[in-house]
Amino acid sequence: MITNPEREIEIDRSQALAAGSEAFQKRAWRDAFTFLSSADRQSPLEPEHLVLLSQAAFLIGKEQEGAEALSRAHQTFLASGHTVPAAKCAFWLGFTALLNGETARATGWLSRAGRLLEDQPECVESGYLLLPNGYRAVHSGEPVAAQAFFRQAAAIAKQFDDKDLMALALQGQGRSLIRKGEIDQGLALLDEAMIAVTAGEVSPLNAGGVFCSVLDACGEVFDLQRAQEWTIALKAWCDSQPDIMPYRGHCLIRRAELLHLHGAWSEAFEEAKRACECLALPSPRATLGGAFYQIGEIERMRGNLPEAEKAYEEAAKWTPNIGPGLARLRLAQNKADVANAMIRRISDHVLEPARRALLLDAWVEIALATNDIDSARMASQELAALSERIAFPFVRALSSRNAGAMMLADNNPQGAVAELERSRTLWHDLQVPYEAARVRCLLARSYRKLGNEESAAIEFAEAQKTFAGLGASIDLACVLKEKEPKPRSDTAGSLTEREIEVLRLVASGKTNRRIAMELQISEKTVARHLSNMFTKLNLDSRTAATVYAMERNLL
Repeated sequence: MITNPEREIEIDRSQALAAGSEAFQKRAWRDAFTFLSSADRQSPLEPEHLVLLSQAAFLIGKEQEGAEALSRAHQTFLASGHTVPAAKCAFWLGFTALLNGETARATGWLSRAGRLLEDQPECVESGYLLLPNGYRAVHSGEPVAAQAFFRQAAAIAKQFDDKDLMALALQGQGRSLIRKGEIDQGLALLDEAMIAVTAGEVSPLNAGGVFCSVLDACGEVFDLQRAQEWTIALKAWCDSQPDIMPYRGHCLIRRAELLHLHGAWSEAFEEAKRACECLALPSPRATLGGAFYQIGEIERMRGNLPEAEKAYEEAAKWTPNIGPGLARLRLAQNKADVANAMIRRISDHVLEPARRALLLDAWVEIALATNDIDSARMASQELAALSERIAFPFVRALSSRNAGAMMLADNNPQGAVAELERSRTLWHDLQVPYEAARVRCLLARSYRKLGNEESAAIEFAEAQKTFAGLGASIDLACVLKEKEPKPRSDTAGSLTEREIEVLRLVASGKTNRRIAMELQISEKTVARHLSNMFTKLNLDSRTAATVYAMERNLL
């Protein structure tokens, strides 16, 4: 017997079972789990209802409870001679374990499922058993073999009119084609799978998996427009089922990435924080790394370097070598040699095309900062080759920017202008303001080398406006320094030793609270030092103080 808090009446097993089944149909997953669990405690559920209990558990993030219920369903089906549904339960236990990286458990369950179907007539379950083979082939770098497995699964899905299997097979084929370099064909199949998902033809567990896979594929090829469209659809799908947990975090990470790229940094930061909260409960998930990495990226670009470092360190606990963010942080901390060594080390581990493109972009920047021209050229050339394979505007914009940077380093400003103007246009069309502003800085330097001060001033002014609007304090300080270089003076000599300490910490991106903790003084005292410093140096902001410190090598 349980109590329904809304009706304040006791519900016996039959009522709990009916309420649980009804809640499942309404996609009220937490209620379904609660009612079905109650009925199960009063008397063990039939295997069909154990399957429902298992799915509800998985959908609210209770993976262990879901696996236990599904295992019991398998055993109950087996004991009653229902071999095919028992095999299907074994398949899902194995496939879920495979996706979670539990190789031995996955092998055991999938082997059992295959053995149970050996003497059975042809059935749709045999199509499901092809999916792990395709999955393994994709991750082993064998997209041709993977595509064959998924195509065969799709044929079986069509034969038995199984919408779930068809959607899974289509997304598998699409991912395989993308890995083969047939990007347009692959994306078309992914879109077809998504049409079935958004039409409600696919069960929730499989729909969520397809959503996440498609968004990952969009990330692989930097298809921002498609990613945005399907991310909006995933958010609506999650919002329609408030209890759902496993896919909400993935959705929030993708939203954070897109918002960040499009310049909505505050919104992106909040979405990334929500993703961390979501992915940490009820038990932490490996994708937490992606959420913390997004926080690190935003904090770094804002100039909050200590906070960025903490976020990158958290990200590395879950996903080692996730990206070049920490190396770029070292560059921002004026540790260029450390950054160069770090980016070289990471490059040995990051081979997946999308992540490698971002790494190569950072490598060019860092290598040029350390005057390692040969390494910069090698990375730029590899990125150019990659942009030929992934012919999407995002990668072409990265490649053109780095080609322009290399020409500028080679004292070919005229050639640099052509490449950089191409990159600026691509970033503008993609609505990625921060990257466009970075290109404008390179363009300004190129125009200045050509003696075109008027065009240089225009580019610097536009970059300054963008960085100021975004809150990109370090980039803004660099622009101000280049745009209107101030003569060096000895005014720093008028500062006390403590005021210089405070100035250095402000310039490194630290907050008043962090400065107070580091110097073991009160925030009120920090504020007084800042006020005195601003008055002595005739400065009006922390950004101006950062520029001042950089110009005088005080960092």
